[in-house]
Amino acid sequence: MQTTPASESKATILIVDDEPDVREVLEEYFSSHGYTALCADGAASARTLAAERAIDLALVDIHLPGEDGLSLARHLRERYAALAIIMLTSAATVIDRVVGLEVGADDYVPKPFDPRELVARVRSVLRRTAAAHRAELGAERVRIGRCVLDVPAHRLTDENGAEVTMSPLEFDLLKALAQHPNRPLSRERILNLQTRRDWDPFDRSVDLRVMRLRKKIEPDPEHPRFIRTVRNEGYVFVPEGR
Repeated sequence: MQTTPASESKATILIVDDEPDVREVLEEYFSSHGYTALCADGAASARTLAAERAIDLALVDIHLPGEDGLSLARHLRERYAALAIIMLTSAATVIDRVVGLEVGADDYVPKPFDPRELVARVRSVLRRTAAAHRAELGAERVRIGRCVLDVPAHRLTDENGAEVTMSPLEFDLLKALAQHPNRPLSRERILNLQTRRDWDPFDRSVDLRVMRLRKKIEPDPEHPRFIRTVRNEGYVFVPEGR
């Protein structure tokens, strides 16, 4: 079931972990902090709960039996765009982190973790996704430095009101970034938002479009302020350019 981001104290958290002790501890801890906590011991039960309940954030262990957490995260991201996802894993490898972010996770927490830190991470992610949702609802006109992106009109204009020429794919890319401000988006996530096609890890089309867009909106394309590269993750749109 799709949901709009909730306030922190009213948010519903889905905990997906095959270890009963972990589920029990997290359910009790999040409940004591005012959250509604739901638990699943695997991907199948998590899919069912996500379809039946309004979930705001999912905590997903990468190494689930059967269908793994990465596959589940991909499904949740594709099916429920507003759902925030934090990956949990006992194998704190760069590969796990990169792949988790590529399938659409918002954050990554290695095991073992302090429940207090996890709650702080959840609060941070919920604040970011709520801000992104508000921006998406109100992002019909987005100021980008001296330019203005008019989403309904499919136009980008400069400080003099002159239209900046963009290809349809460049416009779609800028729109996708502008509707998710201050939130790193992987290349796969960007392509999914634009075209819904499968991601090829050797596909550099997003990088090429970013390079072209920077030449059109950045005062100094070599030192971008608005579309920034996030190492090992992708790109982030910073409206204020600070």
